[in-house]
Amino acid sequence: MTIDIAAVHSLAEELAPAAIELRRELHAHPELGHEETRTTERVREILEAYRIPTKPRVTRTGLTAEIGEEGPLVAFRADLDALPIRELATVPYRSTVDGVMHACGHDAHTAIGTYAAVLLQRLGAPGGRTRFVFQPAEEVFPGGALEIVHDGLIDGVEAIMAFHVDPSIPAGTLGLRTGTITASSDRFEIQVEGPGGHTARPHETVDTIGTAARIVNDVPRLLYEQVDSRRPVVMVFGRINGGDADNVIPASVELTGTCRTGDRGLWDRLPGIVESLVRQVGEISGAKITMRYQRGIPPVVNDRGLIETFQRVYGESFGAERLRDSHMSMGAEDFARYLDHTRGALVRLGVGFGDHPLDLHSASFDIDESAIETGLAAAAIGLLGLVERLS
Repeated sequence: MTIDIAAVHSLAEELAPAAIELRRELHAHPELGHEETRTTERVREILEAYRIPTKPRVTRTGLTAEIGEEGPLVAFRADLDALPIRELATVPYRSTVDGVMHACGHDAHTAIGTYAAVLLQRLGAPGGRTRFVFQPAEEVFPGGALEIVHDGLIDGVEAIMAFHVDPSIPAGTLGLRTGTITASSDRFEIQVEGPGGHTARPHETVDTIGTAARIVNDVPRLLYEQVDSRRPVVMVFGRINGGDADNVIPASVELTGTCRTGDRGLWDRLPGIVESLVRQVGEISGAKITMRYQRGIPPVVNDRGLIETFQRVYGESFGAERLRDSHMSMGAEDFARYLDHTRGALVRLGVGFGDHPLDLHSASFDIDESAIETGLAAAAIGLLGLVERLS
């Protein structure tokens, strides 16, 4: 199979205005995870207007659509949900939902996935089948991808790809990386309990605040000392809650936070290591330590062969100057859950404005919308490249 690069770029240019319009519509009407009813319906309406059959999920949000009838089955994942953030940007398409906005680019992912399906249908889906998975709740721990897998919606998929917008690289560029590209994300809750008492007599009770402070200061340091320094790992506390008065030692202090690593093997062992260290440090004071460790999302580890395919087809279609060696992020992506069942790769789509990048999850986040046309072409060419590799 030979990819008709000129035809792909021509169709991407033709469809980009409609995709941008959809992206703006979704941006103005964001929906949180598991609430993406309007978004799901809008994607379905557009696809079926182009006579692309869809399969909405019966009990929850999200849907799938499939192009082609025979040959290798590849897939493209697009996430649908927004974040609980009040938008500060003053763009005409700013969020109309107070306290909710698309601050992570999922509106762009969805618009690209929708019109990439249209593009491939217009091409005649040469050589294989492509399933477009419009996934809910990527931002909801531990991620909506688990539901998609549980529902059997990637059964039979031989390779899967996804985009994530990247404001740190210019619009029109693509970031590729072999191996780990995003880290795991686990959550924990630690309860430090004692009888409580007066701050004038800490020797007569258990200093729960002091114990919590030792856990915060000592456990991450001990964790880093126990782990091979070539394996990235971070443990950071996000909330400490305890006490009501300045002269009272509280009976309970609660700590919460996250643990992350880029090493899949370490991710499997991390709960046991962290729980052991927390108890060692906390119980010295005589406090009762209760810990709840929630395993969440594993690292995304890009398949080497698929990245090599993208490097080749994107180099041929965009030119090597528009490709970037991408970084590993300690942020997490539930796209990792698909990689437990099939080969896959996450590609970073440059959306940066140049000298003034807006960070993901920022209340002012926006993208350079010229990246949408690049995304349409890159999605189609990437999927066709995967079909070619598997044929």
